[in-house]
Amino acid sequence: MTERKALYELLHRSHHARPEDLPRLARGLAEDLGAIDMRLYLVDHEQRELLLMDDGGAGDQAPLNIDGTLAGRAYAMMRPYAADGGPAAARLWVPLLDGLERMGVVEVVTAEPVPTDRVGEFEAACALLAELVVTRSAYSDTVELVRRRAPMQMAAEMLRAQLPPLTFSTGSMTISGILEPSYDVGGDAFDYAVNGDIAHLALFDAVGHGSQGGMRAVMLASLALAAYRNARRAGRDLIATYHHIDTTVRDHDRRGLITGVLAELDQRNGRLRVISAGHPSGLVLRRGRVATVLPTPTALPVTLGEHRAPVVIEEALEPGDVVLFYTDGITEARSTDGAAFGVDRLVDFAVRALADDSPLPEAARRLVHAILAHQNDRLGDDATVLLVRWHGPAGQPSA
Repeated sequence: MTERKALYELLHRSHHARPEDLPRLARGLAEDLGAIDMRLYLVDHEQRELLLMDDGGAGDQAPLNIDGTLAGRAYAMMRPYAADGGPAAARLWVPLLDGLERMGVVEVVTAEPVPTDRVGEFEAACALLAELVVTRSAYSDTVELVRRRAPMQMAAEMLRAQLPPLTFSTGSMTISGILEPSYDVGGDAFDYAVNGDIAHLALFDAVGHGSQGGMRAVMLASLALAAYRNARRAGRDLIATYHHIDTTVRDHDRRGLITGVLAELDQRNGRLRVISAGHPSGLVLRRGRVATVLPTPTALPVTLGEHRAPVVIEEALEPGDVVLFYTDGITEARSTDGAAFGVDRLVDFAVRALADDSPLPEAARRLVHAILAHQNDRLGDDATVLLVRWHGPAGQPSA
């Protein structure tokens, strides 16, 4: 069967498919493309393992580690990798991508190695499977349950449902965020939207002041997210957006406190405009070094905005620049002997993660895992990063 016919058949079969049916659809697609099998592996929320999805949801097979496996390399580098499966079969590991959002990998099992000129057929097939994973996730808990490796605490359940996809890219820019811990967050949150030529970016860190289980902090962060989106969709500029968030949160909880960053990036010329509301300074990384430390604070934290007018600072980015926003859970993370992770170590790890041509979402994953390792995988506070790479005004799609 031709590739076009195989994809048409998959679309036709998917119209009434449940998430539990996706492994069966993948097997049918494999047969149509002349393969022995195609198996779906979804990434867990901590982005450490790839978990088999079978007809009942989570498979019994042991997870595949992202670090140290060919399947994990396909996930990390966002490109196919072939492996000789032995005398009986060969394998091609293909990333499961929704745009540049990494959902997992697909194991393509064939009688013989896939010829180079046919790898693109399986990439197209896996892209369609990724779209089905995403769309079916909206109607069922099956995909979400496969990806969970631990119970989700209530605060995390509330906040994670409001976050955007971790990664998005246009021809001129890539955005990638990550939030840890995955199952028990406090008050960190991020958001973005790309409207025409302008990318809108926000990072929040809400202080709960003794809230049990981080619930108050999550409520404040949720309110800030909603107010930010409300202002953005009403066409308000950065200063008006800051005041709208400040007033909305203060009317709800005058004693609450949220630090944050609001930014806009014009993809046509690389002009970055930022308000830093009592938040750690953002960094501009250029050719392996820190080019700019963005001024901070340029506004008071949210709920205190009535006491001082915010100031918007501007920075001219060069093609290839990466802007790194982060919360203080990153730099204040402490090892077992009390050593803080610190800004210098943050810069060092970020530069190293970006230096080996890793896709931006992989750089974010490695950076946050380095912070986790520094604390023996036990965070005392949320650790959140938001990375933005500007490729240039006529950039090609890239990670």
